[in-house]
Amino acid sequence: MQQTAAEKSTNAPEGEGTLRRISRRLMPLLCIMYLIAYIDRQNVSYAKLEMVDALGLSEAAYGLGASLFFLGYFLFEAPANMILAKVGARLWFARIMGTWGLITLALGFTQDATMFYVLRFLLGVAEAGFFPGVLYVLTLWYPQARRAQMVGWFMIASAIANAVGSLIGGALLELGGVAGLAGWQWVFLATGIPAMLLVPVVLMALPNRPDEARFLSAVDKAWLAAELAAEPRQALEGSAWRALIDPRVLLLAALYFGMPLGAYGLSYWLPTIVKGFGASNLQNGIINVIPWICVAFALWAVPRHAARHGATRWHIVAPMLIAAMALLGSVVLPGSAVKFACLCLAAAAVFAGQPMFWSVPQRLLTGAHAAAGLAAINSIGNLGGFVAQNAVPAVRDATGSNLAPMALLSVALAFSAAGFFLLLPRITNATRNA
Repeated sequence: MQQTAAEKSTNAPEGEGTLRRISRRLMPLLCIMYLIAYIDRQNVSYAKLEMVDALGLSEAAYGLGASLFFLGYFLFEAPANMILAKVGARLWFARIMGTWGLITLALGFTQDATMFYVLRFLLGVAEAGFFPGVLYVLTLWYPQARRAQMVGWFMIASAIANAVGSLIGGALLELGGVAGLAGWQWVFLATGIPAMLLVPVVLMALPNRPDEARFLSAVDKAWLAAELAAEPRQALEGSAWRALIDPRVLLLAALYFGMPLGAYGLSYWLPTIVKGFGASNLQNGIINVIPWICVAFALWAVPRHAARHGATRWHIVAPMLIAAMALLGSVVLPGSAVKFACLCLAAAAVFAGQPMFWSVPQRLLTGAHAAAGLAAINSIGNLGGFVAQNAVPAVRDATGSNLAPMALLSVALAFSAAGFFLLLPRITNATRNA
């Protein structure tokens, strides 16, 4: 597959130097922010191991509370991203981190089910706009040829977050009784503080746009501006709100639905599955590092392969099919070790295609339309997380098996993979002809 003119220009020595400087200064901060956000989003999976009994909840009731995060996320994500486009990433990301940190701390003092439901919903409201906001910010800093790789690197932070969260989640549960607090309370308190501490760092270190970056020379800024200006423009006409009803945006959101359904259904339930294998809280945390190491490798390898050999729909479809088969294998194959190996493979595969998926709408939308459209796709698609965190415990309650819900996730991923295979070429062809 021959390189495009834009890719050749991006690979020129002066372009490589500029992109390296951007990556050194921008990506570590964005990745740390996402790492903390993901820990604060997923800490509930470890708090659950004690919190269910403490609050007297069923698995299904707890799943509802955990899933309300995604409802708040869905309702406020598009407006949040359009505000980001107006006020800039520095101020808006600092606001997001400060509010989600405060709400995470408040979760540590949850008194009953109602308070848990309200705070999980508010956590989704607080974090709304962060992930699609970063996707939008990357369109301001990187040419199209590099964005999928940068999304991959950014998403590796989620794998690291799950690994770190596994280690500290299990360890924090062991602090039960310290300062008169239960272990599940320490999970929320210890994971909420880092978000608060990072707010001043974001305000001081994150530029809104390349032209504000002190670490770029005038030559660097001119090169990047020329690169971005030379890219084909596919933006929709009119108000940014029109991106929310564009058929291509809605179709991409529907196709994306299966990815977070599988990802959150698996990551939310993994500690419960491992506990069912007979692991202690501390052992549970250590064991659950393994799947996320696999995820980090997959998020590095798949975008790298696509960049070297040319991106195709198979970079999205194949990982989803592998994940579907591995999840089914975790249910039907015998032996705890084999089941866990299947879950590790499924975790890696369910995340691996996401960077390549996000390169499609990043190519489709530009400017304010990108802020609105990326948020719409992420918010609608992430309702899969809402469904997963209700369906998984409901299947568990109905069957009595911790692994039976994985069959449901397998079917959802298989259907989503088929949709990508059949419909993605139509979307990309429509984009070229727009």
